[in-house]
Amino acid sequence: MKIGITCYPTYGGSGVVGTELGIELAQRGHEVHFIAYQQPIRLNTKQPRIFFHEVTVSQYPLFEYPPYDLALATRMAEVAEIYNLDILHVHYAIPHSVSALLARQMLAAQPNGKSRKLPFVTTLHGTDITIVGADRSYLPVTRYSIEQSDGVTAISYYLKQRTVQEFEIKNPIEVIYNFVNCDIYTRDPKAAENRCEFAGKDERILVHVSNFRPVKRLGDVIEIFDRVQKKVPSRLLLMGDGPERSRAEWLVNQKGLRNRVEFLGKVDRVYEKLSIADLMLVPSEMESFGLAALEGMACEVPAIATAVGGVAEVVDHERSGYLAEVGDVETMSRYAIDILSDEKRLREMGKIARWEAQTRFCSTKIIPEYERFYERVLERAA
Repeated sequence: MKIGITCYPTYGGSGVVGTELGIELAQRGHEVHFIAYQQPIRLNTKQPRIFFHEVTVSQYPLFEYPPYDLALATRMAEVAEIYNLDILHVHYAIPHSVSALLARQMLAAQPNGKSRKLPFVTTLHGTDITIVGADRSYLPVTRYSIEQSDGVTAISYYLKQRTVQEFEIKNPIEVIYNFVNCDIYTRDPKAAENRCEFAGKDERILVHVSNFRPVKRLGDVIEIFDRVQKKVPSRLLLMGDGPERSRAEWLVNQKGLRNRVEFLGKVDRVYEKLSIADLMLVPSEMESFGLAALEGMACEVPAIATAVGGVAEVVDHERSGYLAEVGDVETMSRYAIDILSDEKRLREMGKIARWEAQTRFCSTKIIPEYERFYERVLERAA
């Protein structure tokens, strides 16, 4: 198949999944065309059967807010026609599914017998439904774009249910979980040697990966770590960047933790750092899935997370990690101290986490689900 993919190219879950999906599809022999305003962060090396098409937005003075959605629709239609795409797959309903809908209509209305069908699939990731879509000003167009999609997927059963409730969607929504490449995300046999770059021989390593938005509750990460390091010698690695970084840096400094916390910024090969870690902290206010937790699990790193959204579909409480209520820093700290103080239990839980990632969320299982979904959409559109 020739597949066009549009996702936000930034350091967030939907962009990561969209990019990794394209990479996996290309490795399985499909031709993949990314269409976005900049090259996705994880698409950092040239790979066979993968192409990138930049969307250029007009800076005409008339436009106070340049119309990215219209420029994207135009570029989608151009790429689909030039490269004879079979299907578009957009990640995030707003504005991507609206742009795909417009591109489909443009191609269907071409003169001189050149009209063609271009079905598109929309994958809902969370914020497009729980925040943006639920805004009354966006709700009608979000609902319409979902209903007009040739196929719709959600990354968790929680998100599917939330979408049906918020938007009264009658269309079928198929749940296809986020995934992880278990060959790449795995425990490095040399992890013990590589740990010395960040921690002493008898210190634990805790990690947090996010886009540092308020919903990720970065302050809670630091509060938890502060309590943990007073009981268990440890270090904290923070991977990512965003609006909460300066506040987090201030909090780290205020608590006297500057020599125990590393701000690593945006990391390309996240798995290299995860494979030397002991524990993942995910105290988010909302997660529709919990991709960071899954990536850690694949590297035998249990997660301490909040029992929100779709996280409970990923982390099995007291088996592959621990779940607590939002803001319950004391409970999460206690879980962390307990598991980090018990080497045998920590490693057992890490093995279980890895097994869960392999059997339920590995790319070798999930990517074929997307391929079969595309095939059904194409059959219906024929």
